[in-house]
Amino acid sequence: ISEVNCVNVCSVEGRCEALKGMRERLEVCQKSLHEYLDIKKKIFPRFYFLSAVALRDMLANGTNPPKIMPYLGDCYDALANLRFVRLEDGEMSDKIVDTMVAKDGEEVALHENFSLEGEVEAYLNRLTESMRKSLKIILSDAVEKAVNWEIDTPRHEWLFNYPAQLCLTGAQIFWTDETQMALEEYEGGQEDAVKRYLQLCNNRLSSLIQLVLGELSAADRTKIISLITMDVHSRDVVDGLISQKTEGPNSFAWQQQLRFEWEQPSLDVNVKICDFSCKYFYEWVGNTARLVITPLTDRCYITLTMALKLYLGGAPAGPAGTGK
Repeated sequence: ISEVNCVNVCSVEGRCEALKGMRERLEVCQKSLHEYLDIKKKIFPRFYFLSAVALRDMLANGTNPPKIMPYLGDCYDALANLRFVRLEDGEMSDKIVDTMVAKDGEEVALHENFSLEGEVEAYLNRLTESMRKSLKIILSDAVEKAVNWEIDTPRHEWLFNYPAQLCLTGAQIFWTDETQMALEEYEGGQEDAVKRYLQLCNNRLSSLIQLVLGELSAADRTKIISLITMDVHSRDVVDGLISQKTEGPNSFAWQQQLRFEWEQPSLDVNVKICDFSCKYFYEWVGNTARLVITPLTDRCYITLTMALKLYLGGAPAGPAGTGK
């Protein structure tokens, strides 16, 4: 530094114009950078969840996938890391992955090895599709095996073979199908059809309760407690159908329930409630706890899905601690 006096430096002729020119050029650079980041966000919309600093870091290290792993959790609900494969020479690959790791530690294998090559926004879009396809294939196998709950593998043993999210979804698919069938049998003249199914629901619930009374890993305990939470609500719905003397599957008492219907050819799940219907999105949520489902929750399901159908939004409002 040749001149340490600030006043002298700022008093040099043309200094003000030079600083103004620098500021204008900086604003042009910032505008161009924001436009560039917006282009990337439009290609991979989950980038909107990242700060500008984190997004720049991801784009700068896109060709070095291990360095972008810390930011995956900001882009996805559950996905926090990817497990890289070991190559034939014993070295760890820095491009090819085979397993997804959730924030809670749950791991799900991808249906095939996935290569993190190319532009970061392009391969993250492909990763999202690979995640959904992998969950579809696992759920398809779970549904196929669930047919033998009463013959070969009981439900309380079947659940240990699959990720928590797909256990819950598979259980809801079969609860919908079995309840629908019981109502059809009742409508056809079998007066005890729904009562027999209620007894089956209670038996399955008792089997899960016996499991949580024993030794379990933390992950399995969370999964089973979540399934118990869903089962209690499902059991209460069936009990309500009996007490209301529901006449058949087209009655409002059944149509107002959140139902999951499996489509075998496409491996899609149709989520229905009242006259609303949409496809299950297969977004991985990991092995998380579930809140107890109350009558308020059921009313929120109906209200919010009807809002979606009308292209509106919604937000529960009310006092704190009431289950919003």
